[in-house]
Amino acid sequence: MSTWIAIGVTALGCYVVKLLGLLVPAGVLDRPLVKRLAALVPVALLAALTAQQTFADGRVPVLDARAAGLAAAALALLLRAPFLVVVATAVVVTAGVRALGA
Repeated sequence: MSTWIAIGVTALGCYVVKLLGLLVPAGVLDRPLVKRLAALVPVALLAALTAQQTFADGRVPVLDARAAGLAAAALALLLRAPFLVVVATAVVVTAGVRALGA
């Protein structure tokens, strides 16, 4: 029964957060600082997710083929490669390092 309580509390919490977002006055959302921060939040969340998925396995930090793929993708980004080339580079390098047994 505690699982259903947790689901209910989570659903209620999500509803309250959504409601609070709708109650923010428009003047607050038009401030330049708020606009800048709102533009940067998705980038920060994606970077955190990428780092967590690349350098952690559960609660244990790891350094494996995923790190090599991420480094290759970062290099491709520095060279201004198109997005699909960046993704393909990361996939090929990761697979290559895994195939070599590292």
